[in-house]
Amino acid sequence: MVGPYRGLFSTPGVKGFVIAGFFGRMPMSMLGLGIVLLIEALTDSYAMAGAIAATVNVSYAVATPLNGRLVDRFGQARVIVPLTLAHGTALTGLMLCARFQAPLWTMFATAVVVGTTAVSLGSLVRARWSHLLAGSAKLHTAFSFESVADEVIFVAGPASVTALATMVNPYAGLVTALTCTVVGTLAFAMQRGTEPPVRWTGKRSGSPITIPGIALLSCVFLAMGAVFGSVDLITVAFAEEHGAKHVSGLLLAAFAGGSLVSGLWYGARQWKISLRSRFLRALGVFAAGLTPIMLIGDIRIMAPMLFLAGLAISPTIITGYTLIERLVPAHLLTEGMSWVSTSVGFGVALGAWAGGRLTDVFGASNAYGFSFTCAVLAVLIGAAGSAWLRTPVPQKQS
Repeated sequence: MVGPYRGLFSTPGVKGFVIAGFFGRMPMSMLGLGIVLLIEALTDSYAMAGAIAATVNVSYAVATPLNGRLVDRFGQARVIVPLTLAHGTALTGLMLCARFQAPLWTMFATAVVVGTTAVSLGSLVRARWSHLLAGSAKLHTAFSFESVADEVIFVAGPASVTALATMVNPYAGLVTALTCTVVGTLAFAMQRGTEPPVRWTGKRSGSPITIPGIALLSCVFLAMGAVFGSVDLITVAFAEEHGAKHVSGLLLAAFAGGSLVSGLWYGARQWKISLRSRFLRALGVFAAGLTPIMLIGDIRIMAPMLFLAGLAISPTIITGYTLIERLVPAHLLTEGMSWVSTSVGFGVALGAWAGGRLTDVFGASNAYGFSFTCAVLAVLIGAAGSAWLRTPVPQKQS
């Protein structure tokens, strides 16, 4: 299974941007959960915690395509360095507002800035792979590797931030996330040798979201993001209901662990069926895998069931990014990939808000029904517009 991945790192400079990109986007699995744990510890309300986390995600979702367009126009380093410095300052401000019990509006205001200045580093890493491997069969393997790296982050991040916030200090998880963001992203920006060249034409060429296939994928990933956001928050509440809040990170790690395993397997295979068929099948498996978690009341059984529920995540995301790479013109690629982050961000915000409300009113086990409903909605949207996902097969390079 590891064999196909070995040849990815022979290109000069690849190891540098891969390692920096990994650490720079580590906080994507830590930031939202760290905010939820901190705010819930201060207010004893999952609804309030979910609202502030949702504010970050909505702001991130709104700003990401705009930031992606700036990257396409001016280059990666010139855009992400000032954004990262502003993000670090805003996240520090959010923690200070919480620490000194500033008025509630100040936490929401700083949360807006935190989200607006967050860098979609995963999109930038994949844009570099697309630049280096355009037209090559290795691009599928590279996207698979990045999805696996994402899932390693989602295995390690929730467990780490939960342990730090519950066993060390409520702020410790966010401080760690802040450090990874600043150091990793600035190190990524310094890797100039693999940075894609600016292909801006100087003319208005529209936005990738006007491409029907991209609009469809954005709607699908919106629904998937709602699953992710709701499962994250509901699982923390589920663990607390069973007197084991400290293991909530491990439960979420099991969810990501299923995706990690399937990502390794998926990327190692050479597929003969079309991208469109793979995408739809993965969505169906994703919805089916979420069914059991609505029926479980034992925390020991929940971990393996979450693992099974996560098995379809990586194949869906890998195929989605590959579809975008085929559908979007090269000079708009960063913005095109940013729409995945935007859609997931909006979905996570919706899921965190709805998950918090439903958990407070109906309890965690019943709130998982929302997650399942969103997964089914993703399947229906994908199936209804699947004709827009037909793509030409690119000519392969050696």
